[in-house]
Amino acid sequence: MKPSKLFSLVSILIVVLAGSTSFVIQIPDSFFSKPAKGINGIKKDSLNIGLLIPYKGAMAAKHGAELAVREANEKGGYSGHPFHLIVRSTEGLWGTGSIESVNLIFKDHVLAIMGSLDGRNAHLAEQVATKTKVAFLSTWATDMTLSYAFVPWFFRCIPDDRQQAISLIHEIYTKRKLNNVAIINTSDYNSNQGVSTFMKIAKTMKIPTPKQYVYKLSDQNFGNTLRDIEKTGIEAIILFGKPPLASDIIPLLRQHNINQPVFGSLSLLDEQKALSHDWNILENVVIISSDQWFTKKGLAFQKEFQKVYNYQPGPIAAFAYDGINVIIEAVKKAGPDRDRIIDALSKIKHPGITGEIRFDEKGNRAGKVGLMILKNGIPLPLEEHQ
Repeated sequence: MKPSKLFSLVSILIVVLAGSTSFVIQIPDSFFSKPAKGINGIKKDSLNIGLLIPYKGAMAAKHGAELAVREANEKGGYSGHPFHLIVRSTEGLWGTGSIESVNLIFKDHVLAIMGSLDGRNAHLAEQVATKTKVAFLSTWATDMTLSYAFVPWFFRCIPDDRQQAISLIHEIYTKRKLNNVAIINTSDYNSNQGVSTFMKIAKTMKIPTPKQYVYKLSDQNFGNTLRDIEKTGIEAIILFGKPPLASDIIPLLRQHNINQPVFGSLSLLDEQKALSHDWNILENVVIISSDQWFTKKGLAFQKEFQKVYNYQPGPIAAFAYDGINVIIEAVKKAGPDRDRIIDALSKIKHPGITGEIRFDEKGNRAGKVGLMILKNGIPLPLEEHQ
């Protein structure tokens, strides 16, 4: 792919939006030096794949991606050339995600970028991918607005907020006929986006609007909220947030003898490792499923992951593993050509450990989203348990 005329300018300006604040990151022209000669501007012997992680200690995504690369190389890589994983962290000042994405493209000459990031940082990586026409595959950000730009080289292999909301609504409102529902969420960007999407879909489906409670971790006054839940006859509770939310809320519910069914978004598991204290708190909770817990391929992945890294993988590792395998499959079909890789990704049907991965016209993962329930510490498909 020939460098865009945009890169002949002295510098590139990337506008970063953060809530109501916008500012500009100026990236020096030195970052856009011409790549070494090779196929489509990519180094011939360098089959680099970029991985963006939120902070240096985010090992789950790194390990899942590394395992996929290792297995691919054991099978011969691409025409005898090994794949290399280049990992960069977005940790630091706001906007680091943009700079590191540029580094991956113009310093590391990656064929594609995979991001195991939250929605805000995924937007930064997507902006760079938009300008450079390099495929960006998101494996953790569920924010709907990522696909609103209709960028043909943006892909997502995790169910987005809309898909998760529809799955939960179908189970709670349609199958169980529960109408008086409460949502408890934290105030972070991802949780707010998930709740906002849920509310919008509930409105379009003309179901009763859930009551919403925002929980601040270690909130000493949350007892008032629990009393309100008891008083208003809430029939079901949905949690939107990371594992600490469940660790705080579920014991409080039980202490107040609030035994209504609890549901949760996929983020409730995060990097969760089975058999931990927090894992056991999720007993009987219905959560969006990432499927690797009980499929044949998923169980084989867990066994190998445990053997190599000495801990059990959660959804972040599973989606990262699938994401790298999707990129590798696209490279094998298209060769080390960034444009052709984008085309190959748009047509891919990959039998991943989290289920079949294929993309719709907006780059979102297509297909049905399942639910699971934890019983005696073991994840089970909800439809099989009912």
